[in-house]
Amino acid sequence: MNTVTCDLTVSLDGYVAGPNQTPEEPLGEGGEELHRWMFEEPEANAEAVKGILESGAYIMGRNMFAGPGAGPWAPDWRGWWGEEPPYHAPVFVLTHHPRPPLKMEGGTTFHFVADGIESALAQARNAAGDRNIAVAGGAETAAQFLSAGIIDELRLHIAPIILGGGARLLDGVGKLKLEPTETRGTGLVTHIRYRVTR
Repeated sequence: MNTVTCDLTVSLDGYVAGPNQTPEEPLGEGGEELHRWMFEEPEANAEAVKGILESGAYIMGRNMFAGPGAGPWAPDWRGWWGEEPPYHAPVFVLTHHPRPPLKMEGGTTFHFVADGIESALAQARNAAGDRNIAVAGGAETAAQFLSAGIIDELRLHIAPIILGGGARLLDGVGKLKLEPTETRGTGLVTHIRYRVTR
C-alpha cells in the first residue's frame, strides 16, 4: 500500500498562504516569503525538496493549479509552472468543473477529478504503483485529506514569518495525533516530519 504524504510550507502562525489571495498574487500578501528557503538556501534544503518531488502521483486542489476563483476553466490556462512542471508524474486536480487531461513536458499530466477526494486518491494509487502519493495542497485540500484520516505523514516546512491571516492549514481538521519523527532546519526554515494518527 502506498504511503500518502503531504508537504506544506507554513508560517509560524499556521498559514500556507497570506491574506487577500488574487490571481495576480495567488499566495496572498506576504505568501511568497514562505518559500524563500527553496530558492535562497537550495543546497542546505536539497533533501527536503527531493522529498517533495519524489512521489509517483500527486493530488492538489483547483486553487493550487489555477489560483483563487471559481467557475469554468479559462481555456488556455496550463498551471503556474510553465511547460515543464516539477512533478514529472500524474497530478490529480480536484475541481467542480471537469476538463480533459492536460499533458505537459517532462512526464507531468494533469487529470481533473470532479467526483471527490476518494476518487482522486483511487486514481492516484493506480497511477503511482508502489511509489508514494503526495497531497500537494493547498490548505483546504490538505485539511480535507487530514480530516478524512488519509494522510500518513505530514511534512511541515515552517518559515519564521508571521502572516497574520490567509489560508490556515489545520482549521477544522478535528483531533489528530502528530508524532514527530524527524526535525532539522536552516536559517529560513524548520523541517518537521510527523506520523499522523487519529
